[in-house]
Amino acid sequence: MKADGLKNAFKGFDVNNLDFATAGSWPVGAKVITYLLVFGAILAAGLHFYVTDKTNQLDREVRKEVELKQIYETKSFEVANLDALRKQMADVEGRFAEMLRQLPTQNEVPGLLDDITRIGRESGLDIELIELQDEKKSQFYIELPIKITVGGTYHQMGQFVSGVAAIPRIVTLHDYKIIPAENGRLQMNISARTYRYDDTQ
Repeated sequence: MKADGLKNAFKGFDVNNLDFATAGSWPVGAKVITYLLVFGAILAAGLHFYVTDKTNQLDREVRKEVELKQIYETKSFEVANLDALRKQMADVEGRFAEMLRQLPTQNEVPGLLDDITRIGRESGLDIELIELQDEKKSQFYIELPIKITVGGTYHQMGQFVSGVAAIPRIVTLHDYKIIPAENGRLQMNISARTYRYDDTQ
């Protein structure tokens, strides 16, 4: 009896002559199987997209976990070395303050010129020119060039350069030129540079 019912459910249906345009007139059995197949395909597609989305989300979370672990390791290292970093910072600040003390203030520049003049005379040189040039502003400091022209012997010039280098303030010497002068003496043109901190920033 059941076999007859199953035959009736597919009566007149030929799989070889499948025509979706006449799907409304298909037997009940063919319609049920078609519905089940369509439902299964929709369900499989939905599961595929759901699983793919969850897989991508999992991959993102795994990458995020790796990044967080790296940040944690970096922060842990910094915390573990915090005392050493503080000491290093204090040392840098101390050195910076010491360098600032070696830079002349605007009020001390005339005294610096007097010191250079005094060292030149004590070295036995004839001071022909000691002149402050225009300031040159850099990012963190201001450069103060000083043009110097002196006359004397080679030994006296060496003594003068050593004396300028020993000044407590930072003074550097550049672009020197020595040429013969009268009576076997020499003339030296040299550029001295000192610096002061730019506190206008």
